[in-house]
Amino acid sequence: MLDIQQFLKKESVGTFKRIKTNAMNYQIKASSTSNQDAIIHIKQSDIAFGTTTKTADILPNPAELFLGSFSACMLKNVERFSDMMKFTYTKATLEVQATRLENPPRMDNIMYNLTIYSKDKKLNTNLLKKNIEKYGTIYNTVKLSCSISGTINVIDHV
Repeated sequence: MLDIQQFLKKESVGTFKRIKTNAMNYQIKASSTSNQDAIIHIKQSDIAFGTTTKTADILPNPAELFLGSFSACMLKNVERFSDMMKFTYTKATLEVQATRLENPPRMDNIMYNLTIYSKDKKLNTNLLKKNIEKYGTIYNTVKLSCSISGTINVIDHV
């Protein structure tokens, strides 16, 4: 929620002007049933996830969904920046690993390896990495609480 000071700018005594913000709002729903698993409802998608030991080996758990969100952010930005940076690619794959710490339980030390399949010589991986790290919403949220390191590789024989 925005602080009233961010939302309103005092023009003079007793007069306020609305400040335009670039905030976006998101909303999801989730549901679970006792002794069964759960579902996240996002737009027209339902994403099942495990909350019981019965499905621990087949459904993603919350930590894996967290890493999935991080991955989705990075891959969305590959697509976004391919247009802005004027490069083409046929596909991108991402491997992400993280360490779960105890006391308090939390994720730390996220490591990624992004592979982009492209023959395009205009693909500047250093600039792409910089842009992903600067403009990724989930990336920036996560980096406030844990370390992130990674590489971008290009496979040009596609």
